[in-house]
Amino acid sequence: MEYKDFLDIYYGGPETTFKLFLKVIETNALLAKQVRLLSEKVTLQEERIKELSARLNKNSGNSSKPPSTDEFIKPKSTRKKSGKPSGGQKGHKGDTLKMTDTPDNIVNHRIKTCRGCGHSLEEVPPQGVEKRQVFDLPPLKIKVTEYQAESKVCPCCGLKNKASFPEGVRLPVQYGDNLKAFLVYLNQYQMTPYKRAVELIQDVYGHRLSQGTMFNAIFAVYEVLEPVEEEIINLLVGASVVHLDETGIRVADKRQWLHVISTETLTYYAHHGKRGSKATDEIGILPRFKGLIVHDFWKPYLKYDCGHALCNAHHLRELTGILELNQQKWPQEMIELLLEIKATVEERKIMATELKADEIKSLEQRYDRIIEKGYLENPPPAKPLEKKKGRKKQSKAKNMLDRLKEHRRETLAFMYNFDVPFDNNLAERDLRMIKVKQKISGIFRSNQGAKMFCRVRGYISMARKNSIPILDAIKSALGGKPFVPEF
Repeated sequence: MEYKDFLDIYYGGPETTFKLFLKVIETNALLAKQVRLLSEKVTLQEERIKELSARLNKNSGNSSKPPSTDEFIKPKSTRKKSGKPSGGQKGHKGDTLKMTDTPDNIVNHRIKTCRGCGHSLEEVPPQGVEKRQVFDLPPLKIKVTEYQAESKVCPCCGLKNKASFPEGVRLPVQYGDNLKAFLVYLNQYQMTPYKRAVELIQDVYGHRLSQGTMFNAIFAVYEVLEPVEEEIINLLVGASVVHLDETGIRVADKRQWLHVISTETLTYYAHHGKRGSKATDEIGILPRFKGLIVHDFWKPYLKYDCGHALCNAHHLRELTGILELNQQKWPQEMIELLLEIKATVEERKIMATELKADEIKSLEQRYDRIIEKGYLENPPPAKPLEKKKGRKKQSKAKNMLDRLKEHRRETLAFMYNFDVPFDNNLAERDLRMIKVKQKISGIFRSNQGAKMFCRVRGYISMARKNSIPILDAIKSALGGKPFVPEF
């Protein structure tokens, strides 16, 4: 209070004094509000600084960032040391170069004369032969086969007869299935761009062909595989467990998404302009699927009426991030528990025995206790004085705790059902090559090119999963007899 306020109280009487006291109370309330607002602002700024610091310290080991974004420091692996020595393990089948009993060519180096006296040794039988084998490529060139079909007139009836050309030989000049399969292999499997593939053929085989020839070969396989793709879709709809994932791609200078739905033996790719449920609805597999889907908690997947399992590789990375970036203790306990359950499940798979009910209950209780500890380290924030629209933003740790608590069964699905994997690495491996293709080629120039890649690459991935040689699978497709797995 100022000096004049004391004079007003002394000379003004009770009424003036009461008004001044009200003013003091109002001033104090206003100051208290300002202090609280400033305190909230400081808290928000501290949280923002903490969030930005955590963002700067993210890498592929503590978040979902790809390894290609890591700089300078190699992130720590979540794998534990096995204790085994480095290199090939006992019982591992090596690939050491060994002599063959059936060489393609034998070159004899004979002794004609004695090095000492010059006597002829041509008629002297050898006492022994030392062998050395060289494994090498033969001279590479395009082989041209000319087919000649005779025409003859029967002297008896006068009918003109003409010999038939082999199946597949339809044009006066054409490329064979071996070369076309190799072109498809280079572009669709090895990700070699059209121009570089054409240069490779010219440099290695000494033959010049056009980029249009490569496109025609890929398009021919694409058309043949249409019924195969439909069969793959039907097999995926009837599968018990499938893996899902998606990644961004650029098609005709526009942002689109590549979706993958796969199993240990099947792969299906589809590109779409959207990432969420509109895309998965139009792709058409999930609306009909009744099994269990493994994914990384992309929320549009959760709307489908089927079983769900969450990727624990993502959980381990996010928990590592909270542990390293927020210095909280509960994530380490959760990491150790998830890895312990994983090891137990793998051991029981080998023993062909399931977890007992009391074992499952004990693990669930440990899981819940860790969640409770996490909430103690992440208490709810004080209610702000000014109400804002929308849901209040939470910390990464709080979001993680809510997810693990609400989706405990989905997180531990691999514990309840041994057919469910611990993570979604299968789908991530299936998507990995599209990122390689983007780094090499950049974008798809057209929607047609993206469609061709999805169908042909899905077929190649499926062939590889079923141990079918890639070139053989492509050649079979060119011959009209593509590979389809049997179930």
